[in-house]
Amino acid sequence: MNHDSYTDDYIRGILNSVKRIAMIGASANPARPSYFVLKYLATRGYEMLPINPGLAGKDIHGIKVYSSLAEAPGPIDMVEIFRNSEAAAGIVDEALKLNPLPKVIWMQLSVRNDEAAARAEAAGLKVVMNRCPKIEYGRLSGELSWSGVNSRVLSAKKPVRSGVGFQRLTIERP
Repeated sequence: MNHDSYTDDYIRGILNSVKRIAMIGASANPARPSYFVLKYLATRGYEMLPINPGLAGKDIHGIKVYSSLAEAPGPIDMVEIFRNSEAAAGIVDEALKLNPLPKVIWMQLSVRNDEAAARAEAAGLKVVMNRCPKIEYGRLSGELSWSGVNSRVLSAKKPVRSGVGFQRLTIERP
């Protein structure tokens, strides 16, 4: 697969199909991107499994942190890698030992490891590199346009009230 660009349908298909996301490199530091990406995805209905050996047993946003993928309970649909490109190889190898296998390996912005991606794809997993699921969700749902960002998605859908105090669209997850 060409990992230089992804179709909207490919990204939307992933975001619609996954329910449980293990975030490798989750941080309790509010200045770190993984901190607010974890919160954002959790508020959009994803079950988040933060993975950080230094924070294992504690919680981030009220969500229990695990030390490794193997320690996280239940099946994992997507492994989101918030670590550097070199670390991605070992994380993918760890994910490939899970039973059942995850459906998706997602490498965060600036994270790319083509060899690890090839191993994951050979095992039947979908792979996304150098993208952020928070940004992609916001772009595809139209939320980015609320702050004046060109999301490249046109919609005549009126935002609907969801929750208390704010509105949000959806990418129509089941």
